Amino acid sequence: MMRQFLVPVSLLAALGLGAGTASAAGDPQWAESGTAYTDTLGGGQGLAARADGSLLYRGMTDIPLDLRIKGWNHVGDPDIARGHVFDAYQGPDTATSKMFAVTTPAGKRYEYVHQLNPGEKLNNSFATVSPDGQWLVSGEWGDQRRLQVFPAPLLNPATPPTGGDLKEAWQISLDKPVRDIQGCDFVTDTRLVCASNDVSGTLFPEIRPLLQVDLPRKVDGQPMTGAVKSLFALPQRSVCTGTFETEGVDYDVNSGTLRAQMIPPGVCAVATAVYAYKQGT
Repeated sequence: MMRQFLVPVSLLAALGLGAGTASAAGDPQWAESGTAYTDTLGGGQGLAARADGSLLYRGMTDIPLDLRIKGWNHVGDPDIARGHVFDAYQGPDTATSKMFAVTTPAGKRYEYVHQLNPGEKLNNSFATVSPDGQWLVSGEWGDQRRLQVFPAPLLNPATPPTGGDLKEAWQISLDKPVRDIQGCDFVTDTRLVCASNDVSGTLFPEIRPLLQVDLPRKVDGQPMTGAVKSLFALPQRSVCTGTFETEGVDYDVNSGTLRAQMIPPGVCAVATAVYAYKQGT
């Protein structure tokens, strides 16, 4: 259910809408095209575009009670592929597994549990499905040199048809380290965009950057190395002062719209900003 509401014009003026954002030299230019707002509890963890252009939001209040009872207390940035909704769940600090829930177009939900490999962090920040629907890409928190790849539940015939165990297939190694990735989404068969909450400025010049990961070929079930670069700093605009937090990212292939979320600080955190971008020539 879309949870989006209007913000008074006076507040928008105070926030200061940006004219546009240029990406790294030699890459497509992303121009900021608008700002929307969603309530943080019901939509501040991530978003995904449906085929009709409407948006699915995820927040902490979207976790079903039966999953909370099982210990899944955090939902990440979702994705939608072939009409199926893919949600990334994680448990408490003592968790030894993570879970991907897949909801079919008919509304049936199946749970796929991945037992953590040695050295794997319990975080399950996001889920994104390759354009061919066969591979699920996810990631961990902190400093990382990889993205994890799984066969896409339900859509890849290698997975059980009604939920169950989900083993990691392989990894996308990264040629540069990344930090605190909150979401990734495919823009093409060989390119992802990822939203980072990194505030250090040590890995990339920008604070809370939008990153681009270029792959040497389509995701195909074999290890590969992605080339990482920073495109631009995600906006941090608010009438409130304090610490912002980057959240989910989505690319709507039908409209060509890229969206990224930012939770503002202080009392303004009740509403998450959703910044939209269009690709120029």
